[in-house]
Amino acid sequence: MNNPAHNSLLGMERSELISIMQAVGEPAYRAQQLLEAVYRQRVDSIDEISTIPRQLRSKLTEMAFAVGFPNIEKRFVSQDGTVRYLLGFSDGQSVETVWMPEGDGGESGDGSEAGESTPDNPRRWDRATICISSQVGCAVDCQFCLTALLGVKRNLTAGEIVGQVCAVIKDQNVSPPQDRINLVFMGMGEPFLNYDNFMKSVRLLVREVGVAESRMTVSTAGIVPRIRDFGKESVRPKLAISLNASNNETRDSLMPINRKWNLEMLIAAAREFPLRNRERITFEYVLLNGVNDEVKHAREVVALVRGIQAKVNLIALNPGPGIHFSTPSMDRVLAFQQVLIQAGIPAFVRRPRGRDIYAACGQLKRTVEIATAPAL
Repeated sequence: MNNPAHNSLLGMERSELISIMQAVGEPAYRAQQLLEAVYRQRVDSIDEISTIPRQLRSKLTEMAFAVGFPNIEKRFVSQDGTVRYLLGFSDGQSVETVWMPEGDGGESGDGSEAGESTPDNPRRWDRATICISSQVGCAVDCQFCLTALLGVKRNLTAGEIVGQVCAVIKDQNVSPPQDRINLVFMGMGEPFLNYDNFMKSVRLLVREVGVAESRMTVSTAGIVPRIRDFGKESVRPKLAISLNASNNETRDSLMPINRKWNLEMLIAAAREFPLRNRERITFEYVLLNGVNDEVKHAREVVALVRGIQAKVNLIALNPGPGIHFSTPSMDRVLAFQQVLIQAGIPAFVRRPRGRDIYAACGQLKRTVEIATAPAL
């Protein structure tokens, strides 16, 4: 699962660029010019970096450096304004990244893409979320997730992770921190199985792209040692844990990773996690009809998370081809939620976004041949 060889400027930190500048006899301040051009101006090529001398641009090109943005291969636009991007990399692999505008409408109503602003169509959202992938495919093999059907091809580099954000915000003509952009590492892959590249991407997104760590959330299926490492990071997103079952027997069948790090180990790590002021851990719970969505399961969830500064996001299954579970009725979802609320645990039903274009939670599968999902 090796990463491809890259000479991409995208993904390099200040110290790395300073070393390159020193190696070619340039002053260290050139590194800042490169950072600004790549992460803030988001130029497509080295030739466009007008703040550095032409001779240096030529030298970098001769050294086989490139900016390294992913290629937008396809866009699918949902009726709710969500956009699913298929982004391609230099080795031919690809991932999916999702843009979700929120607030005042979220969709243009005239066929233009969400978030696009024109004189006849002023922008109709006040914040947006980008769902980012961390691997090509996924190794965790959750039985209700379309991405699991791919297996795992390789880890993404830090540049490929950051590149998804830069490509999307450039395409949508927005820019943090001026625009309210949230990032969720909840796309294809398990971020904590690509920990070093994930954390490097976080540092770059905070320091160079301008997204505050408070506007980022990372979701893990439960890589317990990495949860402990994550708690020690000086710069980190908020933590979300994919729970999806209330007992080990059910979780073993739905999430094979539970056989390595079971619920007792996972909940212990959550209880010990060092939360910042007013911060909560999010437990994500995908409800599968007749499998994990009964009132008795809700009571078991209460027993698991009671005493943890946490909230629970309930997600009714987003269906897809090859997934052999069904979506519970809203009555079952609300009954489950009510048990948690009555126990004093904040519980929210997540509204699916982009379900019609396979962009909702658990539906990302580098879908090219299937543009839209059946209406529900």
